[in-house]
Amino acid sequence: MSRILTTHVGSLPRPHALLDAMKARLTGNAPADYDRRVREATAECVRKQAEVGIDIVSDGEQSKPGFFTYVQERLGGFEPRADKKVEIFPAEVRAFPEYYEQYFKEAMLGGTITRFAPLVCIGPVSYRNLEPLQRDIDNLKKAMAAATVKVAFMPAIAPSGVGSNEYYKSDEEYLHAVGAAMRTEYRAIVDAGLLLQIDDPFLCDVLVDPRLEPKERRRLANLHVEVINESIKGIPEEKLRFHTCYGINEGPRIHEAPMSEVARYMLRIRAGAYSFENANVRHEHEYHIWDEIELPDGKKLVPGMLLHACNIVEHPELIAERLVRFADRVGRDNVIAGTDCGFSSQASYRTEVHPTVVWAKFQALSEGARIASRRLWPAKRAVSRKAGRRRG
Repeated sequence: MSRILTTHVGSLPRPHALLDAMKARLTGNAPADYDRRVREATAECVRKQAEVGIDIVSDGEQSKPGFFTYVQERLGGFEPRADKKVEIFPAEVRAFPEYYEQYFKEAMLGGTITRFAPLVCIGPVSYRNLEPLQRDIDNLKKAMAAATVKVAFMPAIAPSGVGSNEYYKSDEEYLHAVGAAMRTEYRAIVDAGLLLQIDDPFLCDVLVDPRLEPKERRRLANLHVEVINESIKGIPEEKLRFHTCYGINEGPRIHEAPMSEVARYMLRIRAGAYSFENANVRHEHEYHIWDEIELPDGKKLVPGMLLHACNIVEHPELIAERLVRFADRVGRDNVIAGTDCGFSSQASYRTEVHPTVVWAKFQALSEGARIASRRLWPAKRAVSRKAGRRRG
């Protein structure tokens, strides 16, 4: 295809009516028409994506309370513990405690529709409930048919993002057990004819965790790669994309691993495409690493062109410039226009980017991809001009 395709990371704002129903469901009072509300929200979400020019759509994770918390109703061997304290982004929080104390009260996990309760593994991990996954797949495929969309992806959490371990003897044994269970979900998504996207922001966290010695950070990063590759064994690479990011939406973000380090691990994952942050000002300059790093044959990059925590709509010309930078380095056929992260990773009444702005950003993404395509495939444009002159 002689143009740059567009996509995003997955999660999108949910309608307020669905959030009300989801909140009731999570407290044990699901309305009778809950499944219908999810189905309708998914259909509308896919329709809007197609309308604004997104080529590779998702279900917006409309049914999920969060991009990793959703597994609570699917996996066995875990229990939620609302009183368990989890230290997140320790280097950042220690550097800017006052900022993050306020920010986390209002955004990210602090902005969810219900209180976040970390999952703890207390028994053998299993994939116990396929029904929610099958509903998501059915809803997405019906929405695709209604919107005449041909290609869609479905995100699924990486094994490292499921919870913490109190049952297995080691983190290796635990993560491999989670990976074996999640393989059921990964396989089902691909078998349904959808692209699978594995979400793993936790890889980037490991690489800068101040509580770990450098050797231990490398060991855990290698373990992430090993476990994911084991869990996706047998899935064709072209059916799989891998997404990693830095986890924090809005913040100083001065304690993050450089992309040159992240890429060393990312590219070892047996995926066909790699999605990562590039639009934010801490990482935009890192497109230069692809002057030195050779993208393996058959692989594609999905660099972020849109910020996921800023309400400024990126200019299409800037998006086009960013895309051309990558195309000049890895080849125009190996670049897909993406976003830095999801726009509603947790179900929230107040997403950091207003829902109306999300769609404006997507329109800019589509226009930027069209501009970049005209620059990267100039012969096609020249032929079109000649044909127009002949018709005149």
